[in-house]
Amino acid sequence: MADRLHLGVQLPEVERYVDWREYAAMARAAEEVGLDSVWVGDHLLYRDDGREERGPWDAWTLLAAIAAVTTRVRIGPLVACTAFASAGMLARKAAAVQAVSEGRLVLALGAGWNEAEFRAFGVPFDQRAARFEEAFDAIRRLLAGERVTTTGGFERLEDAVVLPCPDPPALMVGSIGERVLRSTLPHVDAWNAWYAWFGNTPEGFAEQSRRVSRIAADVDRDPREIRRTAAVFVDVGGGNDDRPHTVGAPPVRGTPQQIAARLAEFADAGLDEAILVLNPITEASIRILGDVVAG
Repeated sequence: MADRLHLGVQLPEVERYVDWREYAAMARAAEEVGLDSVWVGDHLLYRDDGREERGPWDAWTLLAAIAAVTTRVRIGPLVACTAFASAGMLARKAAAVQAVSEGRLVLALGAGWNEAEFRAFGVPFDQRAARFEEAFDAIRRLLAGERVTTTGGFERLEDAVVLPCPDPPALMVGSIGERVLRSTLPHVDAWNAWYAWFGNTPEGFAEQSRRVSRIAADVDRDPREIRRTAAVFVDVGGGNDDRPHTVGAPPVRGTPQQIAARLAEFADAGLDEAILVLNPITEASIRILGDVVAG
C-alpha cells in the first residue's frame, strides 16, 4: 500500500472535545505506524446544524505544536480558509510553521463555506471567490520571497515581505469550484477534494480528477504536474459514531486488509494521497491504520 498510495490522517476537529495531550499522542501515533501526513481542520465555529455549538482549536497553533512533537510526517491545514486572516498575516503564520517543521508544511488553501462562522466573527461572506483569488496571489508571492504591493478590492499590501522566510511550502488547493480552480491550478503543487464532493468512491473521485485535468490543460498547466489528494471517509468500527455518515457518501469499512484493498482502488483511479477521515477519530483508530499501511 505504501508503495502505491500515500496515506495521511485528519485529526479531530469538533467531533468531540480533545485536549492537547491527546492531539500530541495521535500525531505521534500517525508517525509511528508509518502514515505520511497529519492534517487539522481550519474552522472557527459550528452552529445551526441540530447539534450544540462546537468550536475547534486554532489550526495554526495546533500545526506549530504538532510540528514540534513530530519529525517525519508532512503537516497541513485541511484546508486553511484565506478569509480568516489577511493574506500577509496568513503567509507569516505559514512561514513560521514551515520553519518549525523544517520544511514539512503543505499549505492547503480554500475559500471557506460555513456562513455561520463567518457571520459570528465578522468575516465577509460575499464575493468569496474574488476575495480568495486576491489572497491566494499575495500569499504565494510572499512565501516565494517576493516583496508584494497590492491595491486590489480586498487586500492591501505595501512593500510587504515575510521575514524570516524559509523555503516556500508546497501549495495545495481544496476546491471543486471552477473559478477557484482556474486561478490556482497554474501555481499549486496539489489538489484536494473532500469525500462528500465525490461520494467517497473511486469512480466519483476519478470523475472530479478528470475535470481538474481538463481545467489545468485549459489554463496551460500540465495536469501530470498536479498531485491528486482526497479526504476519504473510513469507518474502522469500535462502536463510537464521532462523525455522522454523510448522505450519499458511505464510508469505507471492513478489516484493515479490506480497507487497504478499497484504497488501492482509489490509487487505480489516480489518487496520489488519501487523507483518511476516521470514525471514530482516536489514537486507537490511527494505530489500526498501521495494518492498513502494511496491507
